[in-house]
Amino acid sequence: MTMTDKTPGLYIHVPFCRSKCPYCDFYSMPVNTELKEKYIAATAGILSSLEQKFNTVYFGGGSPDMLGEENIAYLLGLVNRTEDAEITVECNPSGTGCEKRSFDFGVLSGAGVNRISLGLQSAVDTERRQLGRTAGIKEAGTAVKKIQEAGIDNISLDVMLGIPGQTEESLRTTLEYCVNSGAKHISAYMLKIEEGTYFHKVADKLNLPGEDEVCDMYLAASEFLRQNGFLHYEISNFALPGYESRHNLKYWHCEEYEGIGPSAHSFMHGKRYCYPRDISSYIEGKPPVYDSDGADPKEYIMLALRLSEGLVYDRFRQRFSKEVPDKMIEYALLLEKNGLARVTDKQFNLTPEGFLVSNTAILNLIGLL
Repeated sequence: MTMTDKTPGLYIHVPFCRSKCPYCDFYSMPVNTELKEKYIAATAGILSSLEQKFNTVYFGGGSPDMLGEENIAYLLGLVNRTEDAEITVECNPSGTGCEKRSFDFGVLSGAGVNRISLGLQSAVDTERRQLGRTAGIKEAGTAVKKIQEAGIDNISLDVMLGIPGQTEESLRTTLEYCVNSGAKHISAYMLKIEEGTYFHKVADKLNLPGEDEVCDMYLAASEFLRQNGFLHYEISNFALPGYESRHNLKYWHCEEYEGIGPSAHSFMHGKRYCYPRDISSYIEGKPPVYDSDGADPKEYIMLALRLSEGLVYDRFRQRFSKEVPDKMIEYALLLEKNGLARVTDKQFNLTPEGFLVSNTAILNLIGLL
C-alpha cells in the first residue's frame, strides 16, 4: 500500500432506499419519482460547477442503484475525472438481482464504473432476514454474476459480524461464499447497535452473539481470509493484492475528498464541512456547513492506526515537521509484548488482536502527543 497522489476523491451520497434496515443509522429515505428528479437536478448542478479533477468517485448511500443505471451514468458523465479513476457504486442485491426490470450493469460499465460494492451482509438467508434483507443468497448470486458479465471484475462484498443468531460456523459459510464468488475485496464490519434504529428499540430481544464470541469470529475471519490470499489492510477491510479501496484509503491517509449529497462530508484545504441531513435544504441549493479543521497530528495517528501499515514515521515527519514522540513508541512496544502491535525502526501498527482493542490503544497513544 502506497500513498496516493494529491488528487482528491469525490463521494456522492444517494439517500434513497426501498426500506430502512433495522440496524442502519445512515441518512436514507424511501424515494418517489419527483423527489428523485429533484435530487438528480441538484446533484447535477453541483457536479457541473466543480472544476477540480478527481481520481476516485464513490456513489454511496442509501442504495445508489435506486437512481437507476442511466441516471448514475448521467451524473458520472458530469464528473471531471482522471483516466485511471477508481469509480465505485454501492448496490443492494434486492435492487439489482430480483426485480422484474433487470438492472443493466453494462450501462454502468460503459459509463466508466469499474468497481461495485455489494451489500451481501450474510450468505445465510436466515441471517439476512434478521437484517431486514428482502433478497436471498440466490438473488445476491445473480447480482454478482451480472456484474461480472458486464466486465466489472472488481467486486467488494460487505459482510457483517455479530448478526442475531450468527455463529463462527455460519460466518465461515459466508466467507467461503465471498471467496468462491470471485470477490476481490471484502468489508467485514461488526454489528453496532446504533441509537435511533429499530435494533436499538428491541436490543433486549435480539439473539446476539456474546462479545467474546464476536471477537473470536473477527480473528477467525482474518485468518481465513489471509489463508485465501486476502490482505487485512484496515480494521474492517480485506483485499486481494492491488484491490484495496483507493477511495477509502484517502480517508485513512487524511487526504482530500469532496462530498456531495445530504449528510455528505468533505475534507478540502484543511477544513472539514458537511451537508445537513436534510434533503429539502440540499435540493434548495443550501451549501455545506463548516464542521472543523482537520488532519491534526492526533487525527492523523488515529486514522493511520486503522491500517495494517500503521504509523509510518517518515510520513508523520514529512507532514508535521516533527518526530513521532519516543514515549509513543515506548507504549507501542508494551503493546507488542502483549501481541497487540508490531514495532520496527520505520513504523508501528496494530495486529488483528490489537484492532479488537483499537479504541483504547489509540486513545492511550494519542494522549502521549
